[in-house]
Amino acid sequence: MQFIFVGIIIIFILQYNQRVDANKFIKDIEPYFHFLMESDYRFLVGVRYKATVDEANQLFSARVRNAMVAVIVMIFIFLSKLNFINLIFAIIVGYLVFKMPYMNLKKFYKRNLHDINMMLPHYLKTLEILIQHYTIPVALGRSIEQAPSLFKSGLEELVGKINSGDSTVDPYMDFAKQYPVRDSMRMMRLLYRLGLGSQQDKNEQLIMFSRSVSALQSKSRDIKYQQRLEGMENQTMLMLMVTGGGILILLLLVMSMNLSI
Repeated sequence: MQFIFVGIIIIFILQYNQRVDANKFIKDIEPYFHFLMESDYRFLVGVRYKATVDEANQLFSARVRNAMVAVIVMIFIFLSKLNFINLIFAIIVGYLVFKMPYMNLKKFYKRNLHDINMMLPHYLKTLEILIQHYTIPVALGRSIEQAPSLFKSGLEELVGKINSGDSTVDPYMDFAKQYPVRDSMRMMRLLYRLGLGSQQDKNEQLIMFSRSVSALQSKSRDIKYQQRLEGMENQTMLMLMVTGGGILILLLLVMSMNLSI
């Protein structure tokens, strides 16, 4: 334990004398850890904290910093008997510290999965009204202000790519990958096809798009109803088990009292 205090004192002295700038050191090496960022991390941060891309990057930097501090602390703990096994253990502890915030985000996402998935059909219903009066790029641009805050940065990127001349399906697929909610891939493909062809084709595609959005909303409502029904069934089973257990305990008490008499 004394090695930890000695190490902390040494680091404090070096930091105080500006011999070592811990913040600058972590900031310099943090980009080398970007390959560890999970593919859905920014999406999950946006869902949990309504954060922007820059804020998500700052949270990731904090994860890297905390993991490095954990590794350094573990090395100081094992400093008197430091060997390869202890070094591996210190790295494992640092990795667990690094992964813990991500696992918490995943748990939050699973607990609120229905509400998160409902964001897309609600947004697409608003977009459907705009598409009736504007082209797809213009409708997308006008929808940003009314869109859920989670989607706004992705929509700005999507509109920017389209306006820069990218007429392929890639911008739409990039958006779907950035926000992997239910049926996002399929709906973005429909939206892309909606922007192709003549006005007559657009009307036919819009009808198909509208039906798909309505079906997606209906599906979300059915899932929500099913979840409520399952919750009520679980509560009913719990009440029956508690009631049955109470009656059983009461019978056992009565029987034991009769036997004692």
